[in-house]
Amino acid sequence: MSVTPQTRRVLSGMRPTGPLHLGNYHGALRNWVELQYQYDCYFFVADWHALTTGYEDTGRLQEFIHTVVVDWLAAGLNPGVATLFVQSHVPEHAELHLLLSMITPLSWLERVPTYKDQQAQLKEKDLATYGFLGYPLLQSADILLYRPAYVPVGEDQVAHVEITREVARRFNHFYGREPDFEAKVEKAIKGLGGRNATLYRDLRRTWQETGAGDALERARTLVQDNNRITVADRERLLGYLEGGGVSILPEPQVLLTPTPRVPGLDGRKMSKSYGNTIGLRDDPDTVEKKLRAMVTDPARVRRTDPGDPDKCPVWDLHRIYSDETTRQWVNEGCRSAGIGCLDCKKPMIDKLVAQIRGMRKRAQEFEEQPDLISGIVSEGAEKAREAARETLDEVRRVMHLRAG
Repeated sequence: MSVTPQTRRVLSGMRPTGPLHLGNYHGALRNWVELQYQYDCYFFVADWHALTTGYEDTGRLQEFIHTVVVDWLAAGLNPGVATLFVQSHVPEHAELHLLLSMITPLSWLERVPTYKDQQAQLKEKDLATYGFLGYPLLQSADILLYRPAYVPVGEDQVAHVEITREVARRFNHFYGREPDFEAKVEKAIKGLGGRNATLYRDLRRTWQETGAGDALERARTLVQDNNRITVADRERLLGYLEGGGVSILPEPQVLLTPTPRVPGLDGRKMSKSYGNTIGLRDDPDTVEKKLRAMVTDPARVRRTDPGDPDKCPVWDLHRIYSDETTRQWVNEGCRSAGIGCLDCKKPMIDKLVAQIRGMRKRAQEFEEQPDLISGIVSEGAEKAREAARETLDEVRRVMHLRAG
């Protein structure tokens, strides 16, 4: 029997490159905290991915993995409802990556936007490696291994999910076929009943011609809820929706998530490489000093100079931390020079420091229980391996890598 998508499952990962900062929190982690109560969430520490650009120095990798897990917990991820694990603790990731590498054209990997972008940004590193070229495919294996319905990403990461969908489609084309597949599909469609058969054809055509996700979901529901057809026919119809055979590796959908701009202390995007970050566990006094010195609108040279909040990185933090009343006060005060930059920063600093103080306190509680952290990661890996083995058993079967 083929594999069907886990309709409520979400998967995402994060590389362990050191302590997390506010950019990581607002860019992904805050959204994960909300999603864990809406979906069956799997979140992993992508330690193998950290090697694609940091293979020459792995001395602190275990420290960084531990730090990331603690930061996740301090930020609100709940191991009671979400599955938290480390990528390398589930070796099935590597096997599926290997198997997918046999069918994936090199040109697909070379055209991934971040491939050349990162080579340009990280000129000091030797990235002419197989691992770096293949990291989008490892990412695809990470996703497809758990058959999630959704992958939460910002708009700049949609291309990574798209290559995953293409790889799944190619795999299903090669290995999801069976003798007389089209004839069996036609018979299965008729088995839906006259009205449902017509609706199925219309929804499939709409999905394939326009890419309308709602049409695909309606067609899937139509098939899954129909009790007139056999399990085998249900699998055929679900696979036929995607344009191929039986869907061994279902194509995940993008779950676009809001990612507010989080400026660094120098006004550029917050990034460890720029040294302009505010860590989730920074000392509150240090955070306040950093923010008081944060760059503002360059037009405000003197206290009496009017400014433009849209040109000030502090305004982006107000969008995140301040309520509407405060933002209105800042907007009017800045433009009229009625308030100074330190006056403007104060309410935002108070809110941000309070958040950091809370996460720092929760992190300390977890740091004092190292066995608890080990247990969370171990239990998460066991649960993840159960799901991963299911997928790989089916992949091995259709590729004739095992008997039966």
